[in-house]
Amino acid sequence: MAQIFHRSTNLISRVSIFGGLFFVAALGAALYLIELSPYYTTVGEAPEQPVPFSHRHHVGELGIDCRYCHTSVEKSSFAGIPPTQTCMSCHSQIWTNASMLEPVRASYATDKSLEWTRVNALPEFVYFDHSIHVNKGIGCTTCHGPIASMALTYRAGTLYMSWCLNCHRDPSKYVRPRDQVFNPTYVPSEPQEILGPKLVKEYNIRSLTYCSTCHR
Repeated sequence: MAQIFHRSTNLISRVSIFGGLFFVAALGAALYLIELSPYYTTVGEAPEQPVPFSHRHHVGELGIDCRYCHTSVEKSSFAGIPPTQTCMSCHSQIWTNASMLEPVRASYATDKSLEWTRVNALPEFVYFDHSIHVNKGIGCTTCHGPIASMALTYRAGTLYMSWCLNCHRDPSKYVRPRDQVFNPTYVPSEPQEILGPKLVKEYNIRSLTYCSTCHR
């Protein structure tokens, strides 16, 4: 029987198959890198806000405690966004004519809340409770990054499940004394590999990695 296909067909078929596999693998790797990039995660990018609030000034320079504005962080799943009255408790006396604070004054005068843009927004299928983390000795900067040095607030972590699991699998690497939770410049008094396990035992911290812990 005469040969139907040319001998080069074998080579072409091999190149096509392996080339296709390489293309699919390269495409998957590219999509994975894009998913981890700041372009997709917005890590390090400060969203536009109605007022350019500076944590660096209020927390880092003035030393205002996190709980002054985020009043429910110790007892609720939601840390709380301060009402305009909280801002005006100071700014009715200082920087009273600053143009950048005009939206705050307008909000106070009209009793209409400022529409802040969420920086750390989790999907609706994820449950997160601030109070349990705070009361177990997880500091603000563990998740929110160097907040006291942020002129404009940005997302410090991806908030991906793998990011959360880094802590949930081994809390001893991140736990700190409860009285240091709101200290933005906290430095461990002894090596974390020694302090961490002691606090995990003292605070009865469990390594929770069950799906139902966050997906309820």
